[in-house]
Amino acid sequence: MATLLSAETMAGLGQTLPDWQVQAGRLHRELRFAGFIDAFGFMAQVALVAETMGHHPDWSNSWNRVVIDLSTHDLGGLSDLDLELAQRINQLLGAKGKS
Repeated sequence: MATLLSAETMAGLGQTLPDWQVQAGRLHRELRFAGFIDAFGFMAQVALVAETMGHHPDWSNSWNRVVIDLSTHDLGGLSDLDLELAQRINQLLGAKGKS
């Protein structure tokens, strides 16, 4: 079961996830890729991870750009699932040499 992030964890998100911002109570990240195929391929990889976690991002894609917002709707805030999914997204990006 998901649990909301503690105030201490929330305060440390800038160090834990430096490429992410907290915007409107969500973890937010914008990415640019070489083109549509790279962006869509990345989204497919994230979709597989999200499905295994049972936790899905709010996101959009426009050609080479992917915008990701993470929150746990049923808890009304950021949870350990959002933190884990953001970290796993970062791992996928690291494997591609992307930041």
